Amino acid sequence: MELLGLDVLFKGTNMARMLGGLWVAVEISLISVVISIVLGLLFGVFMTWKNPVARVISRVYLEIVRIMPQLVLMFIVFFGATRVWGINISAEVSSIIVFSFWGVGEMGDLVRGALTSIPKHQYESAAALGMNKAQTYYHIVIPQAVRQLIPMSINLVTRMIKTTSLVMMIGVVEVMKVGQQIIEANRMVSPNAVFGIYGIILLMYFFVCWPISLLASHLEKKWSN
Repeated sequence: MELLGLDVLFKGTNMARMLGGLWVAVEISLISVVISIVLGLLFGVFMTWKNPVARVISRVYLEIVRIMPQLVLMFIVFFGATRVWGINISAEVSSIIVFSFWGVGEMGDLVRGALTSIPKHQYESAAALGMNKAQTYYHIVIPQAVRQLIPMSINLVTRMIKTTSLVMMIGVVEVMKVGQQIIEANRMVSPNAVFGIYGIILLMYFFVCWPISLLASHLEKKWSN
């Protein structure tokens, strides 16, 4: 235990603090995922519009999401908004705003890909059967698109959970921040705590993300047959 630096976990409430920090990370990611799915569905439909203005807006938004690091966006929202506009935004809310901004772009692109992957002849067949646009989407397009979307959306969840480790940089007391605090408090009596604490954090993230990843793989295999 001491050799691996795991002994500090059993001192006081350290383990409870670690689990509490993990819940903060999961909570931020879950709220962000819900917002991303709802707004991402709308953004994905918006991306399929033939309107040149819609295409430009979609393109610019996606480029910002893909090029700008999440950490830079967090600094802009958390520190920039407070100083420039005088808006008092908590670190947790800033994190949710940034992850949602990122997630909406990613989810929207997934929705766009799913919708545009439906063969054109299926729309034509639906029209030949007398279906209007709403019926075509409800009976033909959406069921097929959902099959593609769900596994990819679940993978987005795991990516978002892992990326929450960045929020410690703006002061959110999640599992990485708690681990850092425990290491600093015990660096004299347990110099190997770095290995043990970060090893446990790795396992925590693994056991949270692994079942989600398995579910995505299972659905992908099931619906590809």
